[in-house]
Amino acid sequence: MSSKIVSSYNVNGIRAAARKGLSEWIETTGPDFICFQEMRANDEDISAALPPMGYHAYHEIAEKKGYSGVSIFSKEPALNVQRGLGVDWIDAEGRVILAEYEHFNLVSAYFPSGTTGDIRQDMKMEFLEHFMGYAKKLLGQVKPLIICGDFNICHKEIDIHNPSKQHKTSGFLPEERAWVDSFIATGLNDAYRVLYPDIGDQYSWWSYRAGSKARNKGWRIDYHMISADLVSTVEGAKMEKQWDMSDHVPVTVTYSI
Repeated sequence: MSSKIVSSYNVNGIRAAARKGLSEWIETTGPDFICFQEMRANDEDISAALPPMGYHAYHEIAEKKGYSGVSIFSKEPALNVQRGLGVDWIDAEGRVILAEYEHFNLVSAYFPSGTTGDIRQDMKMEFLEHFMGYAKKLLGQVKPLIICGDFNICHKEIDIHNPSKQHKTSGFLPEERAWVDSFIATGLNDAYRVLYPDIGDQYSWWSYRAGSKARNKGWRIDYHMISADLVSTVEGAKMEKQWDMSDHVPVTVTYSI
């Protein structure tokens, strides 16, 4: 049995993050697996911005240039890679990729935001419905499951600053939070909450406005959701707030696998 470090990171543009020290973070932290979201680049741009550094890289690129996109970087090669959910508009936006490894299946997912209006909020809710079915199918497989990514939802009041004023805000709507309850009820677990069930003020995203990160007015919207057979393997979990390469920070979990 050995420890495996898995990081999930919405880079808000791989080229911008690379200019702000992404390679240094990788060299310092040394994750065995990295799930990236919001790459905003094609394969060639990703390779130019972030050299291989000993990783195998797998991408799901959005059709729209400079938009969305998810990747998985791993020190060991994947046995199999599956891209998308099989839903045209979701797959065109490059939101889901799965890589199969010897000991588990790993998903990098970038959930839609509904902050731009009712149309996108309705699309977000449709995505949640499809993703629920997708996760249930994966849980029915033999291998343990890790789903990493930017869910664009705060689950509990301790996951968001000033919750009393956020209940009508996309990302903290009652129906979104109820979906997370149902998602967890399928047999998944929030890896960070496995170790820290009651600790608040630990966030993974801050607005660029008004010095939000310095004042820790943030949201915890980036998760590792894991199948029950991995709960006992969680050794450590942290939001790497010291890094400033994006409006998100890496969420890193160490597993004994």
